[in-house]
Amino acid sequence: MNNDKRKKNHEKFWKGEFGNDYIGRNKLDSIASNTVLFSEIFRKINSINSVLELGCNVGNNLKAINSIIPNAKLYGVEINSKAVEILKSSSKVNVEECPILDYSTSIKFDLVLIKAVLIHIDPDDLSAVYKKIYDCSDKYIVIAEYYSPTPTSVLYRGNKDRLYKRDFAGEFMQLYSNVSLVDYGFKYHKDNMFPQDDISWFLLEKK
Repeated sequence: MNNDKRKKNHEKFWKGEFGNDYIGRNKLDSIASNTVLFSEIFRKINSINSVLELGCNVGNNLKAINSIIPNAKLYGVEINSKAVEILKSSSKVNVEECPILDYSTSIKFDLVLIKAVLIHIDPDDLSAVYKKIYDCSDKYIVIAEYYSPTPTSVLYRGNKDRLYKRDFAGEFMQLYSNVSLVDYGFKYHKDNMFPQDDISWFLLEKK
């Protein structure tokens, strides 16, 4: 299968019924848990006036960030039209409906966030997504994904080639020598108070 056809199949997967079903599961994502997560991530950040989330779905991450830094301007990119409709009706996030690789802007954001999205990107498209993250960031980047030191494909709800684990942050820093690691951490799905889905997060700074 050529790259263009594979890309379109991936996009169709998330635009369609499976992407709609994902919204219901994502709604269960706790705003409180996300608030604790981002409060921890932001400990070593001096100031943020604008945030872009790539693959924002219904905006649970951005809503948590808004509770921490209410004056920051929030932007999102989302491929699923139903998720975009929900987000537009429930927040003041400036959201654009399109695939990440089709997103284009002249704005630079203080922080670019991607969380539980790179794991669903076809490996052949990762370098292009990394470049999109890099180009949109003015200073900080947060990558929060499933980690594996070795690239691994995982069966995802009965679907092959729809979930991957790897060292996304390490690959990103290898690509861009002016990006350095500021902080990192892990959030366990059995945390007694504020669980996350075994997410490893990395705060990077662009010099």
